Amino acid sequence: MLKLYDNGIYLVNGETICSCPEEVAQKTGRTVDAKEAEKGTMAYGILQAHNKSGDPDQLQLKFDSMTSHDITYVGIIQTARASGMKQFPLPYVLTNCHNSLCAVGGTINEDDHKFALSAAHKYGGIYVPTNMANIHSYNRETMAGGGKMILGSDSHTRYGALGTMAVGEGGGELAKQLLGRTYDFARPQVIAIYLTGKPRPGIGPHDVALSICGAVYKKGYVKNKVMEFVGPGIAGLPIEYRNAIDVMTTETTCWSSIWVTDEETQRYYTIHGRPQDFKKLQPAEVAYYDGCVYIDLSTIESTIAMPMHPSNTYTIHELQANAADILHAVQEEANKQIKGAKMNLDSKFHDGAIWVDQGEIAGCAGGTFDNICAAADILRGQSCGNGAFTLSIYPGSMPALAELYKNGRASDLVNAGAIMRECFCGPCFGAGDCPANGEFSIRHTTRNFPNREGSKPGAGQLSAVALMDARSIAATAANGGILTSAEKYADDYEVPEYNYDDSSYRARIYNGFGKAEPEDKLIYGPNIKDWPEQEALAQNILLRVCSKIMDKVTTTDELIPSGETSSYRSNPLGLAEFTLSRRDPGYVQRAKDVR
Repeated sequence: MLKLYDNGIYLVNGETICSCPEEVAQKTGRTVDAKEAEKGTMAYGILQAHNKSGDPDQLQLKFDSMTSHDITYVGIIQTARASGMKQFPLPYVLTNCHNSLCAVGGTINEDDHKFALSAAHKYGGIYVPTNMANIHSYNRETMAGGGKMILGSDSHTRYGALGTMAVGEGGGELAKQLLGRTYDFARPQVIAIYLTGKPRPGIGPHDVALSICGAVYKKGYVKNKVMEFVGPGIAGLPIEYRNAIDVMTTETTCWSSIWVTDEETQRYYTIHGRPQDFKKLQPAEVAYYDGCVYIDLSTIESTIAMPMHPSNTYTIHELQANAADILHAVQEEANKQIKGAKMNLDSKFHDGAIWVDQGEIAGCAGGTFDNICAAADILRGQSCGNGAFTLSIYPGSMPALAELYKNGRASDLVNAGAIMRECFCGPCFGAGDCPANGEFSIRHTTRNFPNREGSKPGAGQLSAVALMDARSIAATAANGGILTSAEKYADDYEVPEYNYDDSSYRARIYNGFGKAEPEDKLIYGPNIKDWPEQEALAQNILLRVCSKIMDKVTTTDELIPSGETSSYRSNPLGLAEFTLSRRDPGYVQRAKDVR
């Protein structure tokens, strides 16, 4: 059962949903005011703790830390430098998990990495070398903390399950923080995500996350709002299960997320050597929410998001029962959006089954320790087969990979024919394991937008990507590439104990926060240039808008494509950057001519 409430609700003692003040009065014996009860949400408290405006409704936020990867950090640092920044005023994590395998740009990827290391020395930053961790795994492990706020220049900057409100934004907002400025916007509404029940065996976090996306995205139910996860169902979810649901909240179009924290959250921080960063978070005795998504976890089924959006969801059982019709309908709808090559899903249904060519378990959503261990449990002693089907695993971080080596799960996967890859985000945006023309790929990653698999429709190349949980991907692999629900393989499986060892981090990561070396010189590759001298702005300025996009896609893909061309996205020379800020009513449009 997944239900969207038509109106706001009151939550009493974190568990009881009430529809009106009178009902609350019956439960608590006291009268309540909606405006006052708004202050009872976890989000309200965290936002006000970071608000510098003095006005609770018009926020001016300063964040506890920031993070960027190698598609975005060059432009951000160069913009802040040109605006007068002398050192990083807050911890700033620079990861190298996006452009580490793209050779299309020649030396520019590694040139960017060298620039970032030199900037970390000069300005006091934190540098995570290539393939040590994906951006969000590292921030979960080392930077998140109860009641904190983190700003990242990546859409999936989400650490709500750890008690941290995190926001993915355009680079301009990060540059402002580096300059001591604030993130200014009207206080967002808060939607309760009420969890009850417990997932059945074989049901993973992507099944839950995709079900939520399918229910709320097209309705705009949580757009630009905070998703606040509450309810008794949270207690039954392992922390990595929560993390893997939480990171997908970006695909609902919400602004940020936050979860109730408990002993399971505290255990995560203790395992990672940071017990002091745990903070107990829960709503007040009475909290008012502007809406509610009610989810009985025991009713969630194995789910698939068909091309070309995470909200295009079906249960796997539903897809199997109506395979020819659904595949054809998805194919035709996708082909309306594509210029050039055409998608062919009709051919994937034959011999009474849906046949898949590729499986990927990767990144901040799929590459968690728990997900990979669950996949290994299904594939232990099995075989992916020696046909067309292939399976690749991209762990989220080197500490997680080290533990997978120690506990034998990596061997289980490799012995079944899977390939263990780097800590790399490529399958999420089209820079890793691009399928062959006409192939059908199932992925536990964050997105299946057009071209996110890396093909080039204009050049006659096109493949299709659907999103599924790692468990069902492993079940499909064990079944030789026939689309299969993990519920067929369900048993009394339990997640093995995780022992976090940060030796690889201590050996390689440079943490220079608070230790800026201003005399150090930046290392420039040929693609990196300083901003030209700028004239002071006049009272009025006339700008030419280069693009106006009114569809529902919440990414920059239409402006600067993903895939192999992402190698060029960090290049601040010769680009006209156009940023559409989605925080304010009516939107704020900024254009910078950096030619």
